[in-house]
Formats: sequence, C-alpha cells, structure tokens
Amino acid sequence: MNKLIIGTRGSKLALWQAYYTQDRLKEIGVESELKIIKTKGDKIQHLSFDKIEGKGFFTKEIEDELLAGTIDLAVHSMKDMPTTSSEGLAITAVSYRENPADWMLVRHDATENIIMKVKKGGIVGTSSARRKAMVRHFRPDVTLRDIRGNVPTRIEKLRSGEFDAILLAAAGISRLELDLNDLHVLKLNPKEFVPAPAQGVLAWQTTIDDLETRRILKKLHQPEVSAVTNVERKILKLLGGGCHTPFGAYCERDDLGNFHVYAAKADTWESNLKTVQLSSSTSHLLAEEVLMKLEEA
Repeated sequence: MNKLIIGTRGSKLALWQAYYTQDRLKEIGVESELKIIKTKGDKIQHLSFDKIEGKGFFTKEIEDELLAGTIDLAVHSMKDMPTTSSEGLAITAVSYRENPADWMLVRHDATENIIMKVKKGGIVGTSSARRKAMVRHFRPDVTLRDIRGNVPTRIEKLRSGEFDAILLAAAGISRLELDLNDLHVLKLNPKEFVPAPAQGVLAWQTTIDDLETRRILKKLHQPEVSAVTNVERKILKLLGGGCHTPFGAYCERDDLGNFHVYAAKADTWESNLKTVQLSSSTSHLLAEEVLMKLEEA
C-alpha cells in the first residue's frame, strides 16, 4: 500500500510518539509520514483541564481527520483517550508500557526531609484534578497551582521559580530523555500515588472499516498491556469520568496471571480521597468490583 499518514499533535512528546510509531512500522516494512494537527487542548493554555468544556480535547481534531480520510491512523497518549470511541473509530492496537508512575520534581532549594520532599507550604504545580487530590491527601499543607504547557515548558517554569515542585508522568520524562540533574526527582509508587488509567501507553487509532491499516497495526499490538489497561479504563468508563474526574487506576499482572488493581477516587480534588486495592485471578467483573469497593470506602 502507499505510505500511511500518521496524525499527531505537535508537542515534543507527541512527536516522539509519532516517530516511535514510524520506526515500528518501518521494522515491518511499512513507510509512513506525519501530519501535525493542533487540538483544542493545545490551543487553550490558560485553563486547567477540569475547566475545559467537553471530553477528548487532545483527540477530537485528530479523530475528525481520521473520519475525513486525510490521515490513516492516529497516535495518542492512551490516557488522553475517551473511554468510549467515537462512532466509526476504534483503538486498533496499543504499545508497550513505559513506567506508569508520576514523578515529583522539586527544586533543591525547596526540599525538606518530609513526605514528598517539598518544603512545608510549598507551591506545587499541576493541572490534573487527580494529581491535586492525591497531593492534597498526602500533603494538605502545600499550595496547589495550575500549570500548563508541554513537558519541557513546565520544567522551565519550575526552574525559573514559579513553583517549588511539579508533577509529571514518568513516561514523558523518560521518553524525552530530559536532564534533571539540577532537580530532586521523587519517583512516586504507582500503588500509592495512583496514576491515570493507561498512563505510559500509546494508543493507535483507525477507522473501523480500514481493514488494511488495522491488519498492519495488529502486528504492533501488545495484548498483555491491553489486558491491564482494559481493566483501568473500564473502571473509568463505569464511573462516567474523563479528565475532569479525580480518579486513578493502576493494574498489573503477576507471573501466575493474577490481576492486582490499585484505585483512588475523590468527588472533587478538594474532597477526601478513597483508595482500594483488589486482586483477582480473572479480569471478568473486576472493574465492577473495584468500583463497588470505591463507593463503599
């Protein structure tokens, strides 16, 4: 077939994801080119995520181009994907999983030898309702302040003194191979500081009826990753949530194939955090049971 056209956002991390996709396709003999698409989330930089109307604000414009046939596939951070696919579209394949954790980056002059390492009353930057709720749970004394921009921009805002600490996904930092020697990096445990569902995973999206592209992408698909992210995303779907919901879920499988789920939820980021840990030999009805235990907590 002709070159596949990959739709992607234009940030450094999104481009890393797109180039990674190109490399994997090239390994199986498929050529491709990139088309950069600006999304609502890229254009609106003055609001935190929970104040932007609607869902899929990092994906909708890319999905529109898929449906229009101007691109053949889209590459997304899976955590940005709505839990219900748009009509005519499907997540055809998922990638390996990079470290799913959140990391807290703290300026050295703002560190203290206390939990989360940031000084008492420090200013912590994040625009995620989930991260706000988690930080508030562990460190109610700090001041939470919204921060927007791509990963390198946020780190520069930290270095310039606008914040004492910021929270970022480990996956983005690792993939961009950023030098953080001038900062204290606290690697948070995803079983305690619970990440967003599917954090660290790339999703490859196509139209449902593009069978040729779907057949190609199935060669890149990681079913073991899909098995755990399906659980995480199903809990979020049952909650009816999106990026506005202070909710985290992390699922892993042990060597025997058992599932272990860690979930955390608050009604609002200022509300008390509820946490649940559940293990099961099967994923059948596991999401439903986690949600029930969250509601009981």
